[in-house]
This record gives sequence, C-alpha cells and structure tokens, in this order.
Amino acid sequence: MHFDTDEAGRRSTLLPPGPRASLRPPAGRQGPGPVSQARLAALDLRLSRRTAAPLPGEHLAVGAGAGVELAQLRPYVPGDDVRAMDPAATARTGVPHVRVHVPERALTTWVVLDVSASMAFGTADRLKADVAEGVATVAGRLATRRGNRLALVTCGAAVERVLPPRGGRGALTHLRQVLAEGVATDESGRDAGHGIGDGLRRADKLARGHGLVVVVSDFLEEPGAWETPLRALRHRHDVVAVEIRDRRDETLPAVGTLWFRDPETGRQLQVDTNRSGLRERFAGAASARQAAAAEALKRLGVRHAVCRTDGDWLGALGAVLR
Repeated sequence: MHFDTDEAGRRSTLLPPGPRASLRPPAGRQGPGPVSQARLAALDLRLSRRTAAPLPGEHLAVGAGAGVELAQLRPYVPGDDVRAMDPAATARTGVPHVRVHVPERALTTWVVLDVSASMAFGTADRLKADVAEGVATVAGRLATRRGNRLALVTCGAAVERVLPPRGGRGALTHLRQVLAEGVATDESGRDAGHGIGDGLRRADKLARGHGLVVVVSDFLEEPGAWETPLRALRHRHDVVAVEIRDRRDETLPAVGTLWFRDPETGRQLQVDTNRSGLRERFAGAASARQAAAAEALKRLGVRHAVCRTDGDWLGALGAVLR
C-alpha cells in the first residue's frame, strides 16, 4: 500500500499498488507519433502566456516568504533574519530595515486521463488511447519545465490511479509507467463507477491553490455526468478539455450487416449499415452528443481542443493555446 499526498504534503488518499488486471495495452497500439522539439517549444511559450507566465519568480503565492518579488520594507524587529536586512533602506533612514518577499510557487498541472475501454477504439492513423497518450505526455513535458510540477488522475476503469504532484524526470517516469498500463478491459470500465466526473472530483479534492487542469477523454458520457465537478474545478483552476474523436464515432459506413459490441457494457447489437435511415440517425445522434459537450464546455469557460485519430492532433492542441 502507499499514500498519495496533496500539494501541501498532507496524506490524503490511500491507494493499493494493484491489481492491474482491469487494465491492458490495447491491441493495435501505434503510439502518438513523434513530437519535435520545435513544436514543443512553441507550445511551451503559448502555455506560459495563457497561464500567467508561471516562471519561477513570476507566479506568486499568497503570503510572505522566500522569493524574488518584494512585498514590503519594514523596520527590523527582534527575531527577524539578519540576512534579510536591506542596506539601502537602513542607510537612508538610519533605522534597520528588512525586506519581506512574496514566495514563489511552482505551477502544478493536473492531467485527468480517461482510460475507459472506449479509448481502445480507433479506425484511422491511431487509436484514441494513442492520441490521449500523446496529449498526456506533451502536458507532462511542459508541466515539468522550470521547476513546475505534474500530477495525474485516471478515470474510467475499476482501478483509479493517482500520481501526487512532483517535478523533474521522476514525474515523467511515473507518467510513462501509468500510460504503459493501457486502458480498461471490456466490461470493466465506467460500470465500476469511476467515470470522468469521478476523476474530476478526485482532482478537485487533491489540487490546492491555482493550477492548470488538462482533461483528456472522448467525452462519450453525457455532460450531466461531469459538468458539475468540472464547474467546481473551473472556479480555482485554468482548465483545458481535450476531446479525442474517431471518424467512426461520428458516421457509419455502408458495409452490410454487422455486429456491434459496446466495450464498456458488453451489450451487442446487430445492425444493417446499408440502411440509409440508420446511418443518418447514427450521425445525428453523434453530432448532438458532440454539440452538447461543446456547449457545456463553452458555458463553463473551458478551453476545448478536438484531437482526432487521423490528422495532426498536436496542431489541434496547440490551436487552443494561441
């Protein structure tokens, strides 16, 4: 067993190291593809601008402490650190003065990652899980620059993973380990009660202070399942919602009679895809679902990126950070 801690170092969540049987690397895994350093640097610049330039010394915390931003000059009182003496103010006034600084605070990026069974689906260049892996990896690499920190919450599987905030290579190593576990196996996903809303509530409980939250999911759940916890997160954090889409989530090809199986419930259905009415209803339902999710995110003031299993997912991610 091990304990996870929140940003203040308090022991908050007891999680077992296993079992991992409900997670599995999906068949046909392709990986997210290469990410050039030049594009990563461009994303880093955009992200810094959008999150109040969280460079050390520029992202301020509440209170006073060690830092480079001056809070005030005040007369020396017994017990003050003599190393904080300000020679110029002391010489100018003839009274010993000390400098009080605003402490620096590293920005913490929380990645809420959907690992439900539907993420193992993909009919184009890669699976939805591959794109989600790429987004999470890019977010992690950006989050651990300049002394900032990365944290992770997974959702959509019977086993929920929580990586407490940490920085440096260790954070990226733990992130890669979780990503390598894969996604939920059939019928072991959201039925276990760990959907997107649960992951958002967990992140809201653990995250302290202002940070960045990146939600990575296919958002197949109805907005009612995640809108309330996302609103709570939005009150204290900058939030980016990354929706992963595949073309077959939106349209059906006319290829005759097929058996469909929901990977998260096990339900099977035989359909005749040659029926134009069926294909139209399917496309209409998919469009309505996506529109409802987009409207809910807009209403909450959440930046929304749509990354697809075909095409340039990294470009779509960068577009919302401009």
